[in-house]
Amino acid sequence: MITISLCMIVKNEEDVLDRCLSSVEKAVEEIVIVDTGSVDRTRVIAARHHARLFDFPWTDDFAAARNFSFDQATQDFILWLDADDVVPPDQLEKLLALKHTLNDQCDMVIMQYRTGFDWAGRPTFCFPRERLIRRAAHLRWQGAVHETIPFSSRRIISDIAIEHHKLHCADPQRNLRILEKLKSKGSLDCRQRYYYARELADHQSYEAALKEYEIFLNDPVGWKENKIDACLGMARCWQALKDREKVFSSLIHAFRYAPARGEICCELGYYFYVEKNWECAVFWYRLATTLPIPLNQGGFVNLDCYGYIPWIGLCCCYDQMRQWDQAWQANEKAGSLKPQDPSYLHNRAYLKSKLDLKN
Repeated sequence: MITISLCMIVKNEEDVLDRCLSSVEKAVEEIVIVDTGSVDRTRVIAARHHARLFDFPWTDDFAAARNFSFDQATQDFILWLDADDVVPPDQLEKLLALKHTLNDQCDMVIMQYRTGFDWAGRPTFCFPRERLIRRAAHLRWQGAVHETIPFSSRRIISDIAIEHHKLHCADPQRNLRILEKLKSKGSLDCRQRYYYARELADHQSYEAALKEYEIFLNDPVGWKENKIDACLGMARCWQALKDREKVFSSLIHAFRYAPARGEICCELGYYFYVEKNWECAVFWYRLATTLPIPLNQGGFVNLDCYGYIPWIGLCCCYDQMRQWDQAWQANEKAGSLKPQDPSYLHNRAYLKSKLDLKN
């Protein structure tokens, strides 16, 4: 059976650190905590979990801090988590089972990272991450922010999922500040430019975001999954700037990189819904319901775009077309996925009244 070092970098995480460590400590032989400048009870909580504590001066470089944490590990494999991550009990059992089957022929285990949830706690947004690394492979983190370890050819894809439950954002400007510093030095690489565009859009600097997205899309080095998401990002920027023609062209541009994805289809469905072109909206929403969820492609996945959202969209379209039998059927499909969802229940009551009048 392999052994695991848990390696974390932290700063002022007293609100979440105990939750994180308690969720995973049964699966690890060692806990390494690298503190980048806490002034709260973070270190006390780490010590309570018998962690090995190290200091690392913060230099606006996540990869440097994570590599330092990996350098302190002593066990066969290294698991990394953020302090606001949680290993749910059912996923902990899978991790414990994996320890009995993993060997030195594998350098990396890919796990799903769930970062978005609906009102009932069901995951709605996820993507794969390099999560468990064989220490002797000496794989290194890259990137000052949105850091990553390049995928190893000797990797396995696991169905284990880690969940991210943020309570608050201590410094919402941090990532943008780091990326702007990199840009000012002329050291913004292709991947970082993509994340820079995302950060600009999140901060409502839409024109600047569009410029960076355009540069990224024109770079042949860019990864196709990031390019698909960049098209979505551009569409949302143009939506905020109220240029509907460019919303449409940005969404269509995504088909240069891959066949239809649920996220693109749902956005196109909504685009035509706003245009009151119900037939076109129905086409795109219905297409989304037929697509496989691309969990193993490596990119961001909005899970609801492959089921709940397009069925609700179809319900709304058929209502506008006064085809209430089909609206009812579409809404029931949505309800089969989320039977207590307020939108489904509201639509059900509304459509029941329509069908009663019809009959």
